[in-house]
Amino acid sequence: MRAKDLSTDSAGGLSEKPLLVVISSQAASLWNFRGPLIRRWVELGWRVVALAPDYDDTARARVAAHGAQPLDYSLGRAGIQPVRDLLDLVRLVILLRRLRPTCSFAYFIKPVIYGGLAARLAGVSRRYAMVEGAGYVFSDPPGKAALGRRMLRWVVVLLYRIGLAGVRKVMFLNREDATMFLGLNLVSAEQVECVGAIGVDLDRFFPASPVVKPLVFILAARLLVEKGVRVYVEAARMVKALHPETRFILLGSPDQNPGSVSHAELIQWSSEGVIEWQEHVDDVRPWIAQASVFVLPTWYREGVPRTIQEAMAMGRPVITTDMPGCKDAVIDGQTGFIVPPRDAKALANSMLRFVAEPALVLEMGCAARRFAEQAFDVNAANSRILRAMA
Repeated sequence: MRAKDLSTDSAGGLSEKPLLVVISSQAASLWNFRGPLIRRWVELGWRVVALAPDYDDTARARVAAHGAQPLDYSLGRAGIQPVRDLLDLVRLVILLRRLRPTCSFAYFIKPVIYGGLAARLAGVSRRYAMVEGAGYVFSDPPGKAALGRRMLRWVVVLLYRIGLAGVRKVMFLNREDATMFLGLNLVSAEQVECVGAIGVDLDRFFPASPVVKPLVFILAARLLVEKGVRVYVEAARMVKALHPETRFILLGSPDQNPGSVSHAELIQWSSEGVIEWQEHVDDVRPWIAQASVFVLPTWYREGVPRTIQEAMAMGRPVITTDMPGCKDAVIDGQTGFIVPPRDAKALANSMLRFVAEPALVLEMGCAARRFAEQAFDVNAANSRILRAMA
């Protein structure tokens, strides 16, 4: 359905260029994750304004190249800061009232919460949200979380309930997150739409020649403890003790999230020769291409990890954990292996399977690419999102 079929202007007449505001907490995600979707919106007749708090000149140019207008706004990305968050909310309400959008689309935790509430207070009638994983607050089972985590979870649940009230559709990437939100009464059944993985450009992420001598494992992620970074390093030590020629790449930078590993730890691991650390890069394809197997030993509540989708599209088998989103992306024993979270020994054993049977790199890698073609096509994913917004 075209945008002009969905919206009217403030006078009640048909609007030629209705405005859709995308609310994000990371400018890089707008061009990297949302670029093809922005282009689809523009093709359908929307004028798109993309809000982010951390634009630089490069991100601004890349977002504009997809047809959206980049616009700064204030948002603290990590943690709850009551005074700042309240001031940012008020500023966002004022901004949205000035822009007068027909529709808003928010993703990531704080934009979903504060962006949803601000859009409601600004009178935006068509509000959509995407929950790209429940995040670290919900990573531990309710009875096992530390007291501080349980208190934070209570606050986040309350904020979600406020931010998602009245949202037309709340899109989830996996059914377990949708079930959890329904169970917590954060959404109604009518609001829920499971759209699956956000997808990747399969022409851009194309299969690379397999690497088997030596075996190279790679973890690319935000360097949070919950992403399994320390577990990855511990498993690497176990494997290197038996096969010292095996390489382990860690790709990413320390994060402002309180759960981030420290820069000192990264330097220590590198100096020991356990891992080869590379800070965040804009283009992961050359790094995936030089690896044999992609690893994500996370216990963070993921949606469907984009990095897994990218690796499988490039023909790389994946070792990941039995967590929501991750286990939906990998067929255990066919496109990779699924291991328990927080279990370095199980992770090391799966790594050793590839060391002992390097033919699995090609066999499972080919199966991973076939699965990616079926499940991770960004064009199909965007069509599902557009149908949810119709």
